[in-house]
Amino acid sequence: MKNLTLLLTVLFAFQFSNAQSECANVEKALQKYMEGSSYNKPEMLESAFAENATLYLTKRDGSFNRYSPKEYVGFFKNAEKGKFNGRDAKVLEIEVTKDIATAKVEIAGPERKWVYIDLFLLKKFENEWKIISKTATRIDGPNEKSVLLIVSNAHYYGDTKLNTGNSFSEIVNAYDVFKNAGYTIDFLSPEGGAVPLAYINTSDEMSKKYLYDTDFMNALKNTKSPSEINVSKYKAVQYIGGGGAMFGVPENEAIQNIVMEIYEEHNGVISSVCHGSAGIVNLKTKDGKYLVDGKDVSGYPDDFENKDKPYFKTFPFLIKETIEKRGGTFHFSESGKPHVEVDGRLVTGQNFLSSKLVSLKVIELISANEE
Repeated sequence: MKNLTLLLTVLFAFQFSNAQSECANVEKALQKYMEGSSYNKPEMLESAFAENATLYLTKRDGSFNRYSPKEYVGFFKNAEKGKFNGRDAKVLEIEVTKDIATAKVEIAGPERKWVYIDLFLLKKFENEWKIISKTATRIDGPNEKSVLLIVSNAHYYGDTKLNTGNSFSEIVNAYDVFKNAGYTIDFLSPEGGAVPLAYINTSDEMSKKYLYDTDFMNALKNTKSPSEINVSKYKAVQYIGGGGAMFGVPENEAIQNIVMEIYEEHNGVISSVCHGSAGIVNLKTKDGKYLVDGKDVSGYPDDFENKDKPYFKTFPFLIKETIEKRGGTFHFSESGKPHVEVDGRLVTGQNFLSSKLVSLKVIELISANEE
């Protein structure tokens, strides 16, 4: 029985790994389509399609037409090659069955003045996936309000093999608040791509709801890297907690620049929850001062860390200690209670219980900015 269990485990792991690999290969074909169409690269765009692929698209006059790949690529040939044309693309969903696959991609224009959902049928030819059919539809009511949730790629505490990740509870609570308020939510990580998740409780209705939401989970599988971010579209950012938040994010200068540009150039809101407050300790304003200097701040306090545990010894710095050294006043309540601090356009929360409250306050500040 033990041997059978081991065999089944190995087979499942192999199948899962193989499925993940095929999804990644499908995404390569989609990336050719997205980059080729967004940056006016006709050769790259055409290489995403099988030679005899068929595209079914609706023209502006309402007529439904069939196009070949060459005809479709022709739409982009007169534009400046290599220049971003405002088409912001992201993969929403991929499903693979042996040598065929379906995929869904969102294409949004500047400030989301228009949004399309592209639906693809792909097939594997020898060792390469190609698009064999595509259609698209425009979504009514384009959404110009976007927020950026910042997550970590760290799977382990420091250089150890102690597992860590991003707090699933904090992610889903923030996501749900912003989504219900009509916002578009993007995920940003230092490296982009899939991120590790921690503290998943399927007995929690909110967590269960999003764990089985294909579009949501695919967004976490395809987080944006800093180079993919169009800063002008975001009204706010939120640093997500979990042990992984201590690694890779706080020292990432590209993320720091994105966040401070949103804050200073676009009057945006910066927020963080729990260990996510590690992400704000290195932020500096244009005059060289630390963002937290002179501000009331919260986050997961050093006082509640288990200092005898191996995980704690991997921390590159302490959140409360660093914030106080850099001029901030750190506030927190007793363990297991929500606590939120608001200082101007900086909103911080103590723990996962504060996630919803922080997000609601962010929306309130965004609304006040627009009045």
